[in-house]
Amino acid sequence: DFEASFIRLIDKVTNGSRIEINQTGTTLYYQPGLLYGGSLEHDCSPSRGIGYYLEGLLCLAPFMKHPLKIVLRGVTNDQVDPSVDVLKATALPLLKKFGIDGESLEIKISRRGMPPKGGGEILFACPVRKVLQPVQFTDPGKIKRIRGTAYSVRVSPQMANRMVESARSILNKFLPDIYIYTDHMKGVNSGKSPGFGMCLTAETINGTILSAELASNPQGQGAAVLPEELGQNCAKLLLEEIYRGGCVDSTNQSLALLLMTLGQRDVSKVLLGPLSPYTIEFLRHLRSFFQIMFKIETKTAEEEHMGGEKVLMTCVGIGFCNLSKTIR
Repeated sequence: DFEASFIRLIDKVTNGSRIEINQTGTTLYYQPGLLYGGSLEHDCSPSRGIGYYLEGLLCLAPFMKHPLKIVLRGVTNDQVDPSVDVLKATALPLLKKFGIDGESLEIKISRRGMPPKGGGEILFACPVRKVLQPVQFTDPGKIKRIRGTAYSVRVSPQMANRMVESARSILNKFLPDIYIYTDHMKGVNSGKSPGFGMCLTAETINGTILSAELASNPQGQGAAVLPEELGQNCAKLLLEEIYRGGCVDSTNQSLALLLMTLGQRDVSKVLLGPLSPYTIEFLRHLRSFFQIMFKIETKTAEEEHMGGEKVLMTCVGIGFCNLSKTIR
């Protein structure tokens, strides 16, 4: 059902797409149309997070005909997909690096929704660009501060404070500049299911942002999680991500590589941590769709003086130009 919902979403943002699915639901025939954009609304399936739909939109939004403004409803934070908080903290700054910026680039969380019933609501807006800038993004820099959000819905507001304390108990040994907001939404803004969770981001002096997140088990599934444990585990996940390092965190590796591919006919470089399995599969897709091969150089921990092994990805963009962008 969530894949069908995603196809309906793609149908909404495009003009002239043709989609045929056979009766058993095993074959999909898709003829792409023009990316149209505009102001839209979409109800996402609660079996996957809004992040699942948002990841697809982030790839397409800069190349629409009209700037995209879309309201998505569903599960904002779950254990499977990147949460809206993480995409807001990491994907938006990444788009800005490629020259996609302006006041109209935003992700706004109006309501939170936890699984299984959801009930969250967000607004995503993105301007259109004719061409993307090439990037040279090879020095992540040192970590200067850690920010985060501990959220709780339909549970005691004290849960958020308990998560913050336990996360700080670990992170304070690493860095003094830590600020974790508590976000307790009440009433209609808190969605339909109880839950809590945390999203942490570490920012470096060069503007690299690495993220980690955890959410509590959905109501009625699995054992109850203590907020103290969740806070500690989330802090450890962030330290793990910092150890992996690179200039883009593992959630957004594929988005960065796609934007590099679609850039000007110029060299783009980015330093990544170890490639996630998703990214490796994504590189194969880039090769079959765009005939683009990346030059991949491994950097050992000794060369970089920090963390795990890194990969330097280099490619020449295909010079993609957004011809459907309206001229005012």
